[in-house]
Amino acid sequence: MSVSWHSETPPEQIRISAMGWGRVVLRGAVLATLVFGCLALLLLVRLIERPLCGVKRPVTPYITMFVCRNAFRILGMGFSTTGSQMREPGIVVANHSSWLDIFALNAKKRIYFVSKSEVAGWPGIGWLARATGTVFIERNRAKASEQKALFAERLKAGHKLLFFPEGTSTDGRRVLPFKTTLFASLFEDDLRDLLYVQPVSVVFHAPEGREPRFYGWWGDMDFGSHLLKVLSAQAQGRAELRYHAPVRVAHFANRKALAAHCEEIVREGHDTLTAEGEPLLDG
Repeated sequence: MSVSWHSETPPEQIRISAMGWGRVVLRGAVLATLVFGCLALLLLVRLIERPLCGVKRPVTPYITMFVCRNAFRILGMGFSTTGSQMREPGIVVANHSSWLDIFALNAKKRIYFVSKSEVAGWPGIGWLARATGTVFIERNRAKASEQKALFAERLKAGHKLLFFPEGTSTDGRRVLPFKTTLFASLFEDDLRDLLYVQPVSVVFHAPEGREPRFYGWWGDMDFGSHLLKVLSAQAQGRAELRYHAPVRVAHFANRKALAAHCEEIVREGHDTLTAEGEPLLDG
């Protein structure tokens, strides 16, 4: 498993000490118990929830939120948010730095991710994604009508869908240009006047003394090695989210205008949070 954005500067080499391996075992065991124990509970609840509520999920998202919030406690990472979460129907868009974004964005809000279909086949992650209601899409024009119908069904059911318009994760120090493709489904005649979009800026502040890109996941990094690095860290950093004011889809002429606006807001918030988290320099 790898991601596609590359940096001219290679990531730091991963070195895990004997004490670090001890933290990997301890944190990993507790985290696995939390994730897979609650996954089993979620699947049991879903056996009742699905026939009674159909596509609606009034209970199981709270299990996901519980897991994600406590994952940060197990890792020893700080977690904070500013801004209000939207109550209007619609979608959420955010910048993408790492697989940790999934925990951060799920920790405070009932959301459902939109992901490329390949993720469904990834070991472990694909299984979790399907269980938590992820919407999988294919980059296939022949499937466009079918996928728009799926989007509409989920949005009309009151689901808050979330996607990463950059299309890939980065080193966490930048926001890439937003792709406009997924914004197109919001401009369907029966959705445009109903929906809002909330931009969210996500920033991970590295542990003290570590490279600022510590939590970024990019290039040829594989998930397993990155997970081990995070689990082994003696001191951890923190995740910070800023929820920006929602915007109404109908106020924009087309998907390109909406995507450009969201990109500007997310980038401004990201850069502000990053600057605020930088250590003060003497002299």
